[in-house]
Amino acid sequence: MNLTPLDITQKQFRRVFRGLDPEEVEAFLGLVALEFEALVKDVLALRESDHRKGEEIAEFKSRERALQETLVTAQKASQEIREAARKEAEITISDAELQAEKIVQGAHGRFLRIVDDINELKRQRIQFETNVRTLVESHVKLLEAFREPAREEAVQFMPRKRTSEE
Repeated sequence: MNLTPLDITQKQFRRVFRGLDPEEVEAFLGLVALEFEALVKDVLALRESDHRKGEEIAEFKSRERALQETLVTAQKASQEIREAARKEAEITISDAELQAEKIVQGAHGRFLRIVDDINELKRQRIQFETNVRTLVESHVKLLEAFREPAREEAVQFMPRKRTSEE
């Protein structure tokens, strides 16, 4: 049975001969009703406070879940960003290594072409020297060949010295 302060104040007792003093009983019941009313108000206030606290706790739990989800999402995003950066760095490094290898191969190929060109120029120089030497030698022989008949002719056409005997 739920008892309210109104129930206490409106309670009627049977009248009996030699019973209790009705005024005193009513005064005490009024005092009990006031106290009971204060207790009921306290209980209602506590229930309301408990309800508000429960709602606050539920809201805090909801916020906590949202924060935890946000934290997990941020951690996943951070991990994905790190992984993407690592992959991008690996790709950049492999591209740089490939370009470096191409540059080295190109330089090596150019080096080989230059060495071949130098060897070809040396061969051409030797051939040129040989050709010039051969040309000079043939000209010297030709000059010598022209000189000998000219000496012989010069000796034939030279006047002889006359001796006193002649």
